[in-house]
Amino acid sequence: MKKTMLLVLMAYMLAFAPSAKAQWVVTDPANLISGILNSANEIIQTSSTVSNVVKNFNEVKKVYDQGKEYYDKLKAINNLVKDARKVQQTVLLVGDVSEMYVKNFGKMMNDPNFSPQELSAIANGYSTLLNESTELLKELKQIVTSTGLSLNDKERMDVIDKVYKEVKDYHNLVRYYTNKNISVSILRAKKKNNTKRVLELYGTTEQKYW
Repeated sequence: MKKTMLLVLMAYMLAFAPSAKAQWVVTDPANLISGILNSANEIIQTSSTVSNVVKNFNEVKKVYDQGKEYYDKLKAINNLVKDARKVQQTVLLVGDVSEMYVKNFGKMMNDPNFSPQELSAIANGYSTLLNESTELLKELKQIVTSTGLSLNDKERMDVIDKVYKEVKDYHNLVRYYTNKNISVSILRAKKKNNTKRVLELYGTTEQKYW
């Protein structure tokens, strides 16, 4: 019973520490997952309701900047036991998808090799991928509902492992999606003999976030 309750707390709070030396943040860790999830949902909703590309991105960035506090605090929690760290990593992957969206799309907004229509389509692609990742995060939260409480230790960890793997796949897909879009810009820049500008915008191989 004690072990079962420990796993429930880890999954729900993301920060059940093995010793008094563990680093805690001031904010209740239980709010961090909700903060990141809410921020991601707001980004998705904004992307689907604002039609103008520039206005859309400004609103998305505003939401992301507000939610980044939760993302940074969750990253700062150390010394988690193994199972809790897997949950933490899963949530951070969703936050990272939001970060890839905002940071890279912000650069694409200043890329002359993309038309407004293409930028709108790219934004919708990011929003769709973020939405899929968010739905998986919701599934993770469900393991601490009344239904989740009935799971045994193995079943609970199977859910965590499954969600982590699927979110990781979407994270990799977003990175691939970003790379492909930037590759399109580079190819177009080569035809104009202007690859230097694109590399300066997105960074070199050593510098690039994407």
